[in-house]
Amino acid sequence: MKTPIENIQPDEGCSFRLLKHKVTADTYQWNYHYHPEIELVYVFNGIGKRHVGNHLSYYTDGDLVLIGPHLPHSGFGYGSTDIHEEIVLQFRYDFLGEDIWKRPEMSKIDTLLRKSQYGICFYGQTKERIGKMLKEMPKLSPNQRLILLLNIFSDLADSEEYILLNEVSQSFGFNHKDQNRLKNIYEYVEQNFMNTIDINEVASISNLSVPAFCNYFKKMINMTYTDFVNEYRINKACQMLVTDKSIVDICFENGFSNQSYFSKVFKKVKGKSPMTFRKELINRA
Repeated sequence: MKTPIENIQPDEGCSFRLLKHKVTADTYQWNYHYHPEIELVYVFNGIGKRHVGNHLSYYTDGDLVLIGPHLPHSGFGYGSTDIHEEIVLQFRYDFLGEDIWKRPEMSKIDTLLRKSQYGICFYGQTKERIGKMLKEMPKLSPNQRLILLLNIFSDLADSEEYILLNEVSQSFGFNHKDQNRLKNIYEYVEQNFMNTIDINEVASISNLSVPAFCNYFKKMINMTYTDFVNEYRINKACQMLVTDKSIVDICFENGFSNQSYFSKVFKKVKGKSPMTFRKELINRA
């Protein structure tokens, strides 16, 4: 299976594309793809999955990610809960001409756009500030949108509230077989996370021995398979914490054998206890 390329055209009267989605989470399917355009994704709020290059992690209070050209990624609504709402901007590196980023005033923005090849996740006040700007953009005329986009670039270029999602560039050029293999592994975890997962079985569907599978997974995802499964289970638990289910029930329904271990892993992944996480969700509602 080859990772598909997405064909993108600018909006009429514009030099870039603006998309706004508001859909139920169950409409999202696995959609790992790439395109030559740079993409800025802002998820309004909620819980979901970010898969950019070889990086796989979860957000719990919306997201803001800049994705470079030819960098494979999936839709941010995959793994989300309830209503998923996002704004997406897509543009070519040279959408304003080949030389504009070579101007001295644009050097920081040029650095930002080139750094996007790793995938950049913004957080904190930067995410909140840029989110407000992006929410206003659909209301604006084409020329006003462009001016606002340049302001967004400037703000992001000056921000220190970010992390790079990949240590090396993951722009398209990787082995398609790896992406198909990872897809099968992810789907296996999604279908079996609530049960005891047999590493022999998941190694078998990957056509690898157990030692080879463990080494392969750590190399591709930069975490052990056990840590990946635990993180997946914890993020499923986060989705359930918005419901009235007891924490004990959530623990067992997500494949943990005892509440003590569940709480320990939850705090390691989220930096807080399940009870504290639930209280914060309630306060944000």
